[in-house]
Amino acid sequence: MRIGHGFDAHRFGAARPLVIGGVTVPHPQGLLAHSDGDVLVHALCDALLGAAGLGDIGRHFPDSSAEYAGVDSRVLLRRVVALLGEQGLEVGNADLTVVAQAPKLAPHVPAIRATLASDLGVDPSRVNVKATTTEGMGFTGRGEGMAAHAVVLLVERKASPVAPA
Repeated sequence: MRIGHGFDAHRFGAARPLVIGGVTVPHPQGLLAHSDGDVLVHALCDALLGAAGLGDIGRHFPDSSAEYAGVDSRVLLRRVVALLGEQGLEVGNADLTVVAQAPKLAPHVPAIRATLASDLGVDPSRVNVKATTTEGMGFTGRGEGMAAHAVVLLVERKASPVAPA
């Protein structure tokens, strides 16, 4: 078993959709970032890479690269999952927390879980998504941006059973 933790934070201010966990969430502003700014997927990628001992999201997808400008973060997540597969690892489970004063994410959690589970190649029961506020404290509490934490468990991939000859 391998455990990883990821964290990411972005400021509001972009004139683009707000994407959290691969799901577009109604909000007047999107997040500033080189990619689509999906703070939850970025934290998840860092947790997965960290658990596998493969560095971090910036090492694999640098914000200095034009290739990743405006990229859908789910593309990055699927690439990370492929890297895990090359290492013989798969996701056991993921526990994810979004920190934001607004918007309220509860109505979007089922779609976020389903989307991330699909990209991770696991049953949605293995992906937990929750949201919290900071009761008005700090940059998230003032509505300046959002943050996310991710904790993941990776396990060795089970060998596929071989059919008898």
